[in-house]
Amino acid sequence: MHEIVQQIKGKQVAQKKFPFLLKEGIIFPPQLNLEQSSSEKTALYKSKLLQGDKFIDLTAGFGIDAYYLSENFHEITLVEQNPDLLEIVRNNWNVLGKKAKFINQKLENFLQENKDFFDVIYLDPARRDNNKNKVFLLEDLSPDILSIQDTLTSSAHKVVIKLSPLIDLKYLVSVLPGIFRMDIIAVKNDVKEIVVFLSNEKSKNISCNCVNLESDDPVFEFIFGDEEDTIAEYGEPEKYIYIPNNTVLKAGIFNLISEKMGLKKLHPNTHIYTSDSLVSNFPGRIFEMEIIDAKKIKKKSQYNIIAKNYPLKPEELKKKYSIKDGGENYLIFTQSKKGKIILKSV
Repeated sequence: MHEIVQQIKGKQVAQKKFPFLLKEGIIFPPQLNLEQSSSEKTALYKSKLLQGDKFIDLTAGFGIDAYYLSENFHEITLVEQNPDLLEIVRNNWNVLGKKAKFINQKLENFLQENKDFFDVIYLDPARRDNNKNKVFLLEDLSPDILSIQDTLTSSAHKVVIKLSPLIDLKYLVSVLPGIFRMDIIAVKNDVKEIVVFLSNEKSKNISCNCVNLESDDPVFEFIFGDEEDTIAEYGEPEKYIYIPNNTVLKAGIFNLISEKMGLKKLHPNTHIYTSDSLVSNFPGRIFEMEIIDAKKIKKKSQYNIIAKNYPLKPEELKKKYSIKDGGENYLIFTQSKKGKIILKSV
């Protein structure tokens, strides 16, 4: 009965997270392994960035990332310390007609014995400690990335590591000298993972990409550190209002967006931008709005409420102005350099 329930739950998760596994003969692992697996969407994005001859996933898990990331490689190796999970992956890959070398071993032991050189090494470290609490620092992960980073970069052209969306980017750059690229990946504006790319050479310029999958947002590219040398232009609200997506906010490039996109920022602590003419390739939401007086907000009218750098939260604003939630129109409660303002979509 326990195994039947496990398979039912697995199929339910697969419908949303990795529908390519909804086939006869596929076996699903316990709930925790399903939760820790990448989605099909993020794995497919990463697969387009990698190619070569030899690929190895040192933390294979349920094998979703490995299935997609290895698509453009000839030799594929999966290392997984959990023998039961590895057998499930072996079964599923046979069902899917995909070949690989399966190794049941701790990755630390594998690295000590390994003499091969790979085009790409991939890792998705476990982000929970022995008490199942979430951890984020690289030395607290399993494996400890800091202690093995030199071994990793000496064993491959590229090392690709998937990390928590909560990890600090400046911290990563300070402890991983081999970083040459970072991708902040979201799905429908929900940041899912930070992916770092390492080599055995120190890079002067670290390229960064803000990626919002399943949206119309363009990828926003920048060089890490450029934000510190950039000064934003400020101005009062004009015809168009821009709110960056969460990958841009995670990157902390509040002044760089202003400079690169030619937009004015409303306030140092308000990450909202404006322009008189439309800038269509903005990585986020764009509104056509006007400033209104609070007295013009009709009671029981319907609006989507956005509050940024404003004393009251959306729920409190709905209560204060007797506003119903939803509809097609928006009200933005925020601040410019001149003070608090209310913007209404037109």
